[in-house]
Amino acid sequence: MTLFLVRHASAGSRGSLGAANDHKRALDAVGHEQAAHIVDLLRFRGIKEIYSSSALRCVETVTPLAEALGLNVEVHPALIEGQSADGAVHFARTLAVQGTTAVFSSHGDIIPDMIQTMAREGLIIVGQRAWAKGSTWEIRSRGGDLTEAHFLGPY
Repeated sequence: MTLFLVRHASAGSRGSLGAANDHKRALDAVGHEQAAHIVDLLRFRGIKEIYSSSALRCVETVTPLAEALGLNVEVHPALIEGQSADGAVHFARTLAVQGTTAVFSSHGDIIPDMIQTMAREGLIIVGQRAWAKGSTWEIRSRGGDLTEAHFLGPY
């Protein structure tokens, strides 16, 4: 099983819609380009499921990939901004046990927290660590164990 963690693509300034409506913030032009790059990066990786935060920018980041693969984007509460990464890590482990190759689209607080939590539990991080908008991590597993993380870019 492989899990791809995708930080949502560029979506303009955080305050543009006000704090109460930030979940409705859509991708900007750069974000749409980043989402297209994610399709090129992940299209042939055997992905069977795509999960996302309910924030529009997260859903829009992986919608082109879902369309290219004929999959749906399923909203998952563990990927919502401000949540503890523990729920997302638990969900990742569940998918690893099932052997499901999947994508998680989430936020700049969840993705690094997931990587760091898994690293404390034995995940080996290979190479660079970065969390830029539109960036992708590949998490590999063996059996039900999350074993290795690689940053795929963009660099």
